[in-house]
Amino acid sequence: MQTKETITKKYAVSPFAEIWECSITHSKSLNATTKFYAGQIISNFGAKEILDRPNYLTVQISDNQHIMLEPEFLQYINHSCDPNVFFDPNNQVVMALRTIEIGEELTFFYPSTEWSMAQGFDCICQSENCLGTIQGAAHLPLNILTKYKLSEYIQQKLKIESEGALSMDN
Repeated sequence: MQTKETITKKYAVSPFAEIWECSITHSKSLNATTKFYAGQIISNFGAKEILDRPNYLTVQISDNQHIMLEPEFLQYINHSCDPNVFFDPNNQVVMALRTIEIGEELTFFYPSTEWSMAQGFDCICQSENCLGTIQGAAHLPLNILTKYKLSEYIQQKLKIESEGALSMDN
């Protein structure tokens, strides 16, 4: 998480956002230059490329389809366990989950679109409900996942998983 004091570079990339680079870690984030409200569409997106395996920059749309985002600057929307945006792969939009103030970092919950990530990581979002290690939806309990807005793909995977568990119980 970056503070305004550690930002040394800002790159305007769209009418609604700019990339901020931290002078200490050189990590980058996408920050709002416009105020957004819950439910508001922030950006449309498409697939610059479709891969058959995930990497740290892709968004999963099916079991064997992971898209590289277009516009490319959306890749700087980092993870948070308390996200303010949601990637909706079916409608190809990024939407605000709550009010986002000017200067606020845009963040999304990676397991909302990723079943099993190529690279898990220890989360540093510092939110009150930080989940610690993030590896994808497959690695989180259902009672945690139901607190988040999830892509249709992840919802389908959870349904299949729960139906499989029920049939094994019988």
